[in-house]
Amino acid sequence: MLNFVKKITDGIMAGLLISVGGCVFLNSSDKVVGAIFFSVALLCICMRGYSLFTGKICYIPANHSKEAFSVLLLGLLGNLIATVIAGYAVRYAIPTIGAAAETVCAAKLEQEFLQTLIRGIFCGMMVYLSVAIYREKNTPVGILFCIPTFILSGFEHSIADIFYFAASGIVSLKACGFLWTVILGNVLGGMLLPVLEDLGKKKDSAK
Repeated sequence: MLNFVKKITDGIMAGLLISVGGCVFLNSSDKVVGAIFFSVALLCICMRGYSLFTGKICYIPANHSKEAFSVLLLGLLGNLIATVIAGYAVRYAIPTIGAAAETVCAAKLEQEFLQTLIRGIFCGMMVYLSVAIYREKNTPVGILFCIPTFILSGFEHSIADIFYFAASGIVSLKACGFLWTVILGNVLGGMLLPVLEDLGKKKDSAK
């Protein structure tokens, strides 16, 4: 039971930090500055070992045990709980952020399915690189460059988008469909590079 609770609370803490990153991005008059400071959220998540869905999905191809899926899905639940609550709380406490979120989310809903999916895939790739570089090279450089890059490129991050929609107050089937599309894109993108890397290693070892 304690392990179950920890997996959810680790997800909640990650979701809260992503919400803070979303706040600074929405409340910043300069997109570049907002994108740079958003990266602080993922940096803190990695340093504290919290559970962010987009960072965990990258490692499912290498470790698809029941425990890994449990961490992934319960972490996602925690991410969802935190970002929804934080979004509505911030919308009430800081109306300017709520207004900015409405504008951002209205534009997102104009995207076609394939456009959203592709944006989600590229975001998943960048998140994988940021986390992998942090873990393997013990440096925050990947986070500090990859995260602003995906934001300024217009790619879609599912957990951040859940926060944005909660802060916007937009609730609809179309919004729900959009978010599931982004999640799918993040899953595909997050696993793409690890799978290709593994294939490359297998081919090298077979020579």
